[in-house]
Amino acid sequence: MSIRYATNILLALASGFVLVSTFAFSPNVAGWIAFGVTGVLVLAMTAGAAALPRRGWTQRGLDAAVVVLAAWTIVESLVFDGATMTWITFGVAAGLLGLALAGLTAHELTTERVVHSLDRSDTPAPHQESFT
Repeated sequence: MSIRYATNILLALASGFVLVSTFAFSPNVAGWIAFGVTGVLVLAMTAGAAALPRRGWTQRGLDAAVVVLAAWTIVESLVFDGATMTWITFGVAAGLLGLALAGLTAHELTTERVVHSLDRSDTPAPHQESFT
């Protein structure tokens, strides 16, 4: 399994969890969930994965956007409260989910390109003669 795929799936799951929890729990609880999951956990995961080789320029750009949003989540969950924090957390989680889906799409397009380049054959198939 590719590390790009794994980190994007984990990002999608974490941001989806926070997206749902913003309205499933009270604003105070949702703020702490956002701080822990999309702030600290996602920031640590993305920063660690970004240091690995062979991430590609597209994934590195997505990683940079994820790091900015994760850092903003830490700030906004400590500064804001109530409905303001709920809606900002919801927006950030939706943005992170969108970035995860973009990363998964970029991974699949890269994989699809490799499969097609391996599958493509420039020589015609050998013609079999029939003895009828």
